[in-house]
Amino acid sequence: MKQTAAALMAGHKGLLAMDESLPTCNKRFAEVGIPQTVEYRRAYRDMIVNTPNFGDCISGAILFDETIYQATTTGVLFVDILKQAGIIPGIKVDEGAIDLAGFPGEKITEGLDGLRTRLAKYYSLGARFCKWRAVITIGDDIPTNGCIDANTHLLARYAALCQEAGMVPIVEPEVLMDGNHTIEKCYEVTANALRSLFAQLHIQRVNLQGIILKPNMIIAGKACPKQNSIDEVAEATVNCLLENVPAIVPGIAFLSGGQSAADASAHLNAMHVKFKGILPWALTFSFARAIQQPALEIWRGKDENVKEAQKMLYHRASLDNAARRGEYTAEMEK
Repeated sequence: MKQTAAALMAGHKGLLAMDESLPTCNKRFAEVGIPQTVEYRRAYRDMIVNTPNFGDCISGAILFDETIYQATTTGVLFVDILKQAGIIPGIKVDEGAIDLAGFPGEKITEGLDGLRTRLAKYYSLGARFCKWRAVITIGDDIPTNGCIDANTHLLARYAALCQEAGMVPIVEPEVLMDGNHTIEKCYEVTANALRSLFAQLHIQRVNLQGIILKPNMIIAGKACPKQNSIDEVAEATVNCLLENVPAIVPGIAFLSGGQSAADASAHLNAMHVKFKGILPWALTFSFARAIQQPALEIWRGKDENVKEAQKMLYHRASLDNAARRGEYTAEMEK
């Protein structure tokens, strides 16, 4: 597990989250006029995994249950294509967020039932790391400690089961960008969630050298009147992590959380520029929309657009590599 975690964080690469649930994937297809069928989802993922030289930018790809069984039209499993490209296959194992009983407006993630059996199956199929996402919403009088602790307890139990199965758990306590909260409020809630998470991981005897943290960046809510600068977000994010994430954790891979592709790259870049040399853990990306959305809008389900869409996938991933090196500039977007 330590070797897998190190490989996922190696060089200047990052992770691609291509683990959208069926409703999420179908929603994004509908927005650009793509039929919401299993064959179009297969074709889309075929395009992604066959992107030329993608392994130069991406160290690991998080798959969805449907995807890990899928293959090209010639019968080659996507998992095998990823391996050949030097990309480690991973798998999303949570079953989504539902309403948390007794806590109006708050969510809890399902998926522990039968997880041990599912992990053994996914391992046999070639997956070597997993992902579980907890959803934390900022609003009037929320999040509550009850919601945060319930979600971090589940994250810790999931992580322990993953390590039992020989797989690296990605633990994702996502504080959503939705709302009108300030950057200071995001900092406070994220810090609280991280403190709770690492306490629960300790209680559940999870080896911190064999996990990857996937947090949100510290950003004001989308509806907040004051939107902070790139440098302010970078400084708040790294300071929050330095205060709350043990140095023994091998890596942190940010979710994009609804940021634009350019903003996600710029924020990661600023963190490396401002804090170069003092970060105790590898700091990289685990983006979904921030890598995929521009390519999806080019592809639109049409075979003749595949090559251009693949160029965009590689372009966005290479910009995120540059951001991890602290070498990204806005001019690269052109």
